[in-house]
Amino acid sequence: MSDQAAARRNWAGNYEYGASEFAVPVSVEEVQEITARSNRVKALGTRHSFNGIADTDGTLISLEKLNRVLELDRTNGRVTVEGGIRYGDLSRYLDERGYALPNLASLPHISVAGAVATATHGSGDRNGNLATSVHAMEIVTASGDKVALSRDDDNGAIAGAVVGLGALGITTSLTLNVVPAFRMSQTVYEQLPLARLKDRFDEVSSAAYSVSLFTDWRQASFNQAWLKRIASADDATVSSTEASFFGAARAAEPRHPVPGYAADSCSEQLGVPGPWYERLPHFRMAFTPSAGAELQSEYFVPRAAAYDALLAIDGLREQIAPLLYISEVRTVAADDLWMSPSYARDSVGIHFTWKPEGEAVRQVLPLIERALEPYEARPHWAKLFDMQPQRLRSLYDRLPDFEALVKRFDPGGKFANALLARYVTGEARGAL
Repeated sequence: MSDQAAARRNWAGNYEYGASEFAVPVSVEEVQEITARSNRVKALGTRHSFNGIADTDGTLISLEKLNRVLELDRTNGRVTVEGGIRYGDLSRYLDERGYALPNLASLPHISVAGAVATATHGSGDRNGNLATSVHAMEIVTASGDKVALSRDDDNGAIAGAVVGLGALGITTSLTLNVVPAFRMSQTVYEQLPLARLKDRFDEVSSAAYSVSLFTDWRQASFNQAWLKRIASADDATVSSTEASFFGAARAAEPRHPVPGYAADSCSEQLGVPGPWYERLPHFRMAFTPSAGAELQSEYFVPRAAAYDALLAIDGLREQIAPLLYISEVRTVAADDLWMSPSYARDSVGIHFTWKPEGEAVRQVLPLIERALEPYEARPHWAKLFDMQPQRLRSLYDRLPDFEALVKRFDPGGKFANALLARYVTGEARGAL
């Protein structure tokens, strides 16, 4: 595939953008000019979405060259960055200066603006999704003007704008709250029976700073449990870890989450302490993440319903397992962001990394959604789902407020597209 053809597709290659023009601005002023003159426009980050949430039939603005750190505010513990910066690059910058982000996603390759806009998350009972670190942001609106929003404002609009789904404008900068840098260790355990989670899910998920459970759903068991723990600042040797975890045995060698794959691309394991940004993600920045050519879906259920929801998925093993690379289960703390899947409830994300078999995956998604319907499962905005619009809209109490915010920022529908029209605004506009 040529570079030009690749630019028109997402990272996984399953989605081709319908834009008539691609732009790669080098300044905010250029973003403003392009936005003002375009009839339809959307921002494009690192192309890690698996559906059309970032698409348009007008102009796609790539933020890849707006990737600088603008300011480190040591007094207030904040960093301001351009929207196109990737977490891997930002994390190294912060760590060199003694700071950290409290949470990272599985992949350090993704852009800050894109991850924030879709409420992409890491893992941990007390860790909110990546968007919860946002203190302030700057958006280029339909007119080409810049609008600044902050947690310091008294109108509360930023709680609606942070997970903006690309509907409000182009996010050119974000100010994130940071914490002092810390060290972590990571240990993998193998073969944790699903039954061990009965009445003990909270005990399992709170056993470390971050806990991820992986299964291929070929049996009622988790192939692996990845525990990421805070390590002492002066601990330069392998930290001591328990030989078992709720009956799962500690792995003797590094593991890849996907069975049969070498662990070279994975973050360091075996309890070896290291910088936070080299342990929180599952994959290393320099490698192709996960399985490479793949599809993804994810659904969020209340943490209190985790075990029952997992039993419901286990009942679909025969349909799911043949299509699956791996499934990951991890927790996310509740937040106040209107369009976040974890809005107002501590959640568990049930993630599916599918083989690139699009039609077969599309047929199994309704089965999963039906099984999870009693638990009010909310899908990840940037991944594959098949939920009916009326059902999805009913899951977001603040959706009417978000619709009003969209009309305020984009009254003419410049940032509308088919996905937003179907699931958010409930209007017929925006079809591609």
